[in-house]
Amino acid sequence: MTTYETVTIEKNDRLATLTLNRPRSMNAMNGTMMREIAEALEWLHDEKDVKVLIIKGEGRAFSAGGDIKAMLDPESPMDIDSVMGDVSRLAKALYTLPLITIASVHGAAAGLGFSIVLGCDIVIAEENSKLAMNFIGIGLVPDGAGHFFLKERVGIPKAKQLIWSGKVLNGHEALGLGLIDEITAEGKALEHAEVTAAKFLTSPVKAMIASKNILHTQNVHELERVLALESSSQSAMRHSKDHLEGIQAFVEKRKPNFIGE
Repeated sequence: MTTYETVTIEKNDRLATLTLNRPRSMNAMNGTMMREIAEALEWLHDEKDVKVLIIKGEGRAFSAGGDIKAMLDPESPMDIDSVMGDVSRLAKALYTLPLITIASVHGAAAGLGFSIVLGCDIVIAEENSKLAMNFIGIGLVPDGAGHFFLKERVGIPKAKQLIWSGKVLNGHEALGLGLIDEITAEGKALEHAEVTAAKFLTSPVKAMIASKNILHTQNVHELERVLALESSSQSAMRHSKDHLEGIQAFVEKRKPNFIGE
């Protein structure tokens, strides 16, 4: 098994667990982490004995999203084209995985972290979770197939509202909108995810995965188009005045002054 710097993978017979492992940064995703998640998911495609995957975050959160400090690093600036390539790999690998995926969410699941959550087959979140497609707060568009996964979950009109508002939702609000599938008390998401995984593993899981493949395969071309559009749009937004203002305001902990440019 490949050794990773920012994620871990554990295999227990037919169950695998992928843990986002930058707890000091609330699992904010730098370029290394995005690449390693993509590599880990692609690796799982070849693990024929694995039937169920749980994705979770180490520490206080699932993931705070993209690492804004890395975006501002003058010594090692983030290569947006390279990063978007890895983000697209990640999203496609997740959507096409030939196994059942379960997101176990506690704390924040924001931005790209929320895209990954929405890309899972089953989403289990704690009631006090903070879920947000909040790219708009730093003048960006959702990536990681955020547009695609939101559309699949709630349809286009509601997807636009969630993207444009960047509203932070708790577990109950997200459940009411159909963004997640199940809600648990604080500290219970992983336990519930493991119980759910065990139920799948004592079911005709091969037939379930076949149905997933039938339903997902017909949408892969649309997913690829969305990823290409997200990549080109994100590259453009990264050079916008509003994005520069948004990340500066975030670091300075003040309200941004957007001008629509």
